[in-house]
Amino acid sequence: MKARKIFLTDDEIPRQWYNILADIKMNPPLGPDGNPISPDDLAPVFPMNIIEQEVSDQRWIDIPEPVLDVLTLWRPAPLVRARSLEKALNTPAKIYYKNESLSPPGSHKPNTAVPQAYYNKEFGIERITTETGAGQWGSALSFACCQFGIECNVYMVRVSFDQKPYRKSMMEAWGGRCMASPSNQTEAGRAALERDPNTPGSLGIAISEAIEAAVNDSTGKTRYSLGSVLNHVMLHQTIIGLEAKKQMDMIGQYPDVIIGCAGGGSNFAGLAFPFVQDKINGKQIEIYPVEPAACPTLTKGPFVYDHGDTAKYTPLLPMHSLGHAFVPPPFHAGGLRYHGMAPTVSQLVVEGLIEPKSVTQLDAYKAGVLVARSEGLIPAPETTHALACVVDEAIKAREEGKEKVILFTWSGHGLLDFGAYDKYFSGQLQNDVLPDEELAKSEKVFENHPKPQKLKSR
Repeated sequence: MKARKIFLTDDEIPRQWYNILADIKMNPPLGPDGNPISPDDLAPVFPMNIIEQEVSDQRWIDIPEPVLDVLTLWRPAPLVRARSLEKALNTPAKIYYKNESLSPPGSHKPNTAVPQAYYNKEFGIERITTETGAGQWGSALSFACCQFGIECNVYMVRVSFDQKPYRKSMMEAWGGRCMASPSNQTEAGRAALERDPNTPGSLGIAISEAIEAAVNDSTGKTRYSLGSVLNHVMLHQTIIGLEAKKQMDMIGQYPDVIIGCAGGGSNFAGLAFPFVQDKINGKQIEIYPVEPAACPTLTKGPFVYDHGDTAKYTPLLPMHSLGHAFVPPPFHAGGLRYHGMAPTVSQLVVEGLIEPKSVTQLDAYKAGVLVARSEGLIPAPETTHALACVVDEAIKAREEGKEKVILFTWSGHGLLDFGAYDKYFSGQLQNDVLPDEELAKSEKVFENHPKPQKLKSR
């Protein structure tokens, strides 16, 4: 019987991250004066060793041994052939997924949480603040901080705080402290509650709270940590795609299609960026980031300079955005409820190297249930968005009679998301699609911002 899972040994784990900034041109982040920011401008927020990675254009960056030591608790992650899904869809396509749900917190997020905790510890930081949507990032950073003896404070978007109470328990099990956002503990939180006491919250608001808590600490021993969007986060996640390339080589396969769900961009980038490098060098491959129709950052949001948070504490970032004041509807894929997209991912869309797609909540859950009933694994709501696209591509291959190879990221398990599944099975979930008038209203916040250049790397 042919192997269903393709494994690498501990010795075969990648020992360097791939930095896509070596291969594409980027607009710089801008400060309040409209000029490019310097590394010193970021120093109150991040430790300098992480800032150095954020601005680096070095193609390969070594992974420190203490980081590898923790990563090997679950890495290298298996590459899995989804044979039962292929059979259920009667498709000639070969479907593979990189299973990132096997980490202690159950998602891809520790791939960057661990190095971020390590670099903060090396810099002498004692406390990290952060935000989290569905709780995957907050639990991952709590786990990572526990490994290196750092305090972790997490501002969790209110709607997910209420929908997913056991994420809070998971953070606390690793010593993290989890608070619903917006909270009364920060000026940004209080301002959000004043605007709307019943707000479901947003990642933009939670980011503002976490940054404010970090920069206002008089001890100087607190820094902020972000689980997506920024360059160093994308860098750390490339271990996914680098492992996948080795595993595909082992079985003599190369993907025709790459798929990943996209909120801020980290799990998608982790799988896709090493293959984007091949595409830049001439390889023919289709690459799809998939987002919710209710928060269509890439598919409807313009490429602009905008803030990454609601209170405008962050620099202006060149990205696709729905506007930093945008509050998405309370759909259940909390990790995909973000108004912006990673600048690197956004740049690849501008250049036509990747093609974004969006799916509705009901179509996502339909695909998730189909896969659960074929492959056995229950996906996170975020992962179901990628699965909806996988199903579409597999059906397309069947209709065209083409034996395509499809590779996607299984970004996390859904074992703490049964409240959402219960609502789906009982018919209580609905499709939220962003109306054009709401999009036009949200875009007003960046009307007077500088315009990024439409750069081309090729």
